[in-house]
Amino acid sequence: MRLILAEDSTLLREGLVRLLAEEGHEVLVALGDARTLVAETEARRPDVVVADIRMPPTHTDEGLRAAVEIRERLPGTGVLVLSQHVERSYAARLLAPGAERVGYLLKDRVAQVDEFLDALDRIHEGGAAIDPEVVRQLVVQGDRADPLARLTPREREVLEVLAQGYTNAAIGRRLHLSLSAVEKYLNSVFDKLELVRTDGYSRRILAVLRYLEG
Repeated sequence: MRLILAEDSTLLREGLVRLLAEEGHEVLVALGDARTLVAETEARRPDVVVADIRMPPTHTDEGLRAAVEIRERLPGTGVLVLSQHVERSYAARLLAPGAERVGYLLKDRVAQVDEFLDALDRIHEGGAAIDPEVVRQLVVQGDRADPLARLTPREREVLEVLAQGYTNAAIGRRLHLSLSAVEKYLNSVFDKLELVRTDGYSRRILAVLRYLEG
């Protein structure tokens, strides 16, 4: 795939450029800040943009704001944002337009190369890739909501893996369940959470995350 990187850490940025090149991907440009990220994306039209949330000059949310703008202007472009810590409000802002071609990973996850590359592939294919720790914290936060308390431990496990962006088949492999069992658990989860059923797993992820964030 064709990518644009925006990361102020020279070591991490150059490491990602080398890793992606070795995997056969093309890094169109690697930026040290977010000031020209939107313009470069509009000009070069990459498949996926990878951006750190906090970059110069203020080190607050420059990368996130650029990522949100890219999703609004170029909805067909995948966006993967990297964060040092779980920022629930940042995740909510990024996911607000929808959960297609979007990802939110902690930087520690980048060191797990296979998981990082898998996340890029899922985003490129039109899905989502949400860090398991982000999902875990959202689920814990949601324990105070009565509908979530109705879930069984197994239903909660299925919900956590679903919210990370995995398909039904992948959920089954990760939890050692048959496809029919996964579908049964998911139907039960959505019924208990009173979520509208839609086609496409990424829409269901967004519904779950929005519910938990609320």
